[in-house]
Amino acid sequence: MRPGLKFFHVFRTMSALPRVMRASVLGMALVACAQPPTEAQQRPDTGPMAEMPVRIATEPSPSLVAAARGQIGITRYYDPAYEALGYPGGDVPQDRGVCTDVVIRALRTQNIDLQKTIHQDMRENFRLYPQNWGLSGPDRNIDHRRVPNQMRWFERQGWQQPVTIHAADYSPGDVVAWKLAGSGLLHVGIVSNRRLGDGTPLILHNIGRGTQEDDILFHHEIIGHYRPVLP
Repeated sequence: MRPGLKFFHVFRTMSALPRVMRASVLGMALVACAQPPTEAQQRPDTGPMAEMPVRIATEPSPSLVAAARGQIGITRYYDPAYEALGYPGGDVPQDRGVCTDVVIRALRTQNIDLQKTIHQDMRENFRLYPQNWGLSGPDRNIDHRRVPNQMRWFERQGWQQPVTIHAADYSPGDVVAWKLAGSGLLHVGIVSNRRLGDGTPLILHNIGRGTQEDDILFHHEIIGHYRPVLP
């Protein structure tokens, strides 16, 4: 969809929303990882990825990794438009989404619904979450799809791990958050059990081309590292 049509779609959707919800949308503009990256931001890793072969994993994929990898070929578009969602378990169409949706969908296969858990925590502890969008209360349509809110909830679950430059410190199924070089946008993805020849794990994420498995772990500033405790 061309950018002009994208914004037409967003604002046409806004016009049908209640006044309070329209204010929420105006306060945050678009979802989660902000605007789609430029082509240069989408493909920062193709050179190194092409030069170093991927080491095929010999052990079975952890369930969270398998759930994220299962989105490849299904989630084919990066689409940051705000949408009113069902609750709980609400989702945008499976063929589209943003970086946070990769994590949301993978964790739902493990009986963790970030839409529900983040909304419930924000209802009780709203001021403990980032106040970046000028809202006076939680919005269950969008809060769980924002990188800073996911990061805060992960921290509050005790999932936080050290941020290091050592590949061995990142285990399959870990969640990593970055500040993207150049744009400064925030991004999130899941560590794969597939690694490059030097041991660097690939990342399952959506940075503009749908869900992909790429070498990006050390290509941007890591600002968060989390190890989910699954039910």
